[in-house]
Amino acid sequence: MTADDETPGRVAYQGAPGAFSHEACLDLRPWDEAVGFETFQEAIDAVLSGDCHCALIPVENSTVGVVEPAATLVREAGLVAVSDAWRPIRLALMGVPDARLSDIKTAESHPVALQQCSKALTEMKISAIEVFDTGGAAAAVAEAGDVSRAAVAPARAAEVYGLIVLRNDLQDFSDNRTRFVLFTAPEA
Repeated sequence: MTADDETPGRVAYQGAPGAFSHEACLDLRPWDEAVGFETFQEAIDAVLSGDCHCALIPVENSTVGVVEPAATLVREAGLVAVSDAWRPIRLALMGVPDARLSDIKTAESHPVALQQCSKALTEMKISAIEVFDTGGAAAAVAEAGDVSRAAVAPARAAEVYGLIVLRNDLQDFSDNRTRFVLFTAPEA
């Protein structure tokens, strides 16, 4: 089986359900089982060990440039790029069902996502809190139930975790896009 065919397999990604990488797996590899890992290194290791036959990793963003540490880790691991796709990234600010935009004091998300909306958050006087992942941020906000906390994530994450979208298109630039690359292990 090769990573560019449509034979069902397992595709690794970094993040929790509802993260941009999870969304990319569902849209670009719907025949695969999407398997989330907390870190990029864990997703890469899953491919190298054969647990997953490929990984879908974000390596570049039109707003912030190279996505680190992902780009360095895949290069150091010697993974083989099979295909890539640029995907639009639309950031949503989401909170618990009782929250209003005026309640929000902090916004949690992956560092790269926070960089993509830093101007908007500053204008709204919302402090950015870095966490491992956009989907994980939404899960943490939902679990906390605190109206002063929000997550920056794909709008789909609000549905996954029972949150409400307080503001769509939070990104600072309307053409915000990320390049996701499908990687396989090097041949032995």
